[in-house]
Amino acid sequence: MEPITDAGTAQLTLAAVLGITAVVLLIAAAKWHPFLALIAGAGVLGLTAGAAPGDTVDSFTTGLGTTAGNVGVLIALGSMIGALLAETGGADGIVNRIVTGVSGAALPWAMAGVASLIGLPLFFEVGVVLLVPIVLLVARRTDVGLLRLGIPALAGLSVLHGLVPPHPGPLVAISSLNADLGLTLLLGLVCAIPTVIIAGPVYGNFIAARVPVPVPPAASSPDRPDSGPAGGQDLVDRDDLGNPGAPGDLVDPQVGRRRNPGFWAAVLTVLLPVALMLARGIAELALPDGNSVRAALEVVGEPVVALLAGVFVAMWSLGRRAGFDRRETSAVIGGSLPPIAGILLIVAAGGGFKQVLVDAGVGTVIADAAQDANINALVLGFLVAVGIRVATGSATVATITAAGIVAPLAATLDRPEVSLLALAIGAGSLFFSHVNDAGFWLVKEYFGMTVGQTIKTWSVMETIISVVGFACVMLLSLIV
Repeated sequence: MEPITDAGTAQLTLAAVLGITAVVLLIAAAKWHPFLALIAGAGVLGLTAGAAPGDTVDSFTTGLGTTAGNVGVLIALGSMIGALLAETGGADGIVNRIVTGVSGAALPWAMAGVASLIGLPLFFEVGVVLLVPIVLLVARRTDVGLLRLGIPALAGLSVLHGLVPPHPGPLVAISSLNADLGLTLLLGLVCAIPTVIIAGPVYGNFIAARVPVPVPPAASSPDRPDSGPAGGQDLVDRDDLGNPGAPGDLVDPQVGRRRNPGFWAAVLTVLLPVALMLARGIAELALPDGNSVRAALEVVGEPVVALLAGVFVAMWSLGRRAGFDRRETSAVIGGSLPPIAGILLIVAAGGGFKQVLVDAGVGTVIADAAQDANINALVLGFLVAVGIRVATGSATVATITAAGIVAPLAATLDRPEVSLLALAIGAGSLFFSHVNDAGFWLVKEYFGMTVGQTIKTWSVMETIISVVGFACVMLLSLIV
């Protein structure tokens, strides 16, 4: 495709700087919603680059539609599985089974493991709401410190959120770079294991001895909803069920007492989409073209097919086994979509911003400059994501922008390196969460910490995740 402007290198560089600066300032200083900030930033970029307004609009809407079609469907399907896991008590069953089966020094490791497991289909905020009350309860009943339990749980959730699809950040990077999802998933899991260990139990034991944080009294800790992840609001509401009453009223009393769907039913449901996508990635590496087994696995391991299969299985293995009838199961699935509307809009607008970057030729200019300066593509992607993450506080915005900037470099890399570039950007997007990140305040309030304590614990943990994850990516780049 021809660039939408014939501007020179200096003008395109200025356009990129002003466009990204506009996004950063509108989010960080003016407190605009990222959706609007990305639209405005794309406009600034296009106009500064000398592109016709109509061409800028066309480029933006093309990128928005493509991203919403490729990534939005996957986010929605993942949210449905997560909602069924939360509403039916499947997540509670996984947590309780693992936590009650261990004690003492093994508890931090159990917390990291269970967080990583339920973090596969759940958004970070949902996982926090589900897990932190369990962390507080276990901390009150044992002599294991709060941070020794809490840091591993947060690390497990955060690592999965930044490095492993089908979370929005990794999906956006994969889509923007045209990376192979199955291979990225496989490499992401390889990096996730040591990263969770170092940033979770290892760092948790270290910092717990240096930052004493007492367990908040039960009366002052945030209330946990009976079910559902929405911070006191159930995903199932009266509107979804078609019942009369005020919108937003909790529906649990009407649904009736649920049954626990069972530990293994919940675990296998969570792992099914991951296993299908992994099988596809392994088949593409191990089996020749034209092999019938490979062809079948390529179909069932397609992300949309794998996640759709996960939803269908969850409707029975979680919804039906928990005692939900068809109407209630449908209500849970329908109720999972409104909470992700903001995420979908941000991701789609980010795709539009990325497309303007690409169509204006900014990415090519940066790619040429990086090659002339002999800058490693993985390092460049990581550093760009780090800068935008620290400036805006948004991992999603950091991922989208960094992927758009380095996308032309991806065309010069082989398949494993493109997947590693997506992971490098994901690692950079987690760097040093601080006061401009909503997750910072969520953790601070749940654990009853001061701002200083939250920086020493949560912010440093996020930085460790970022650095260790990137180090793992660089090591893998020497092997694959």
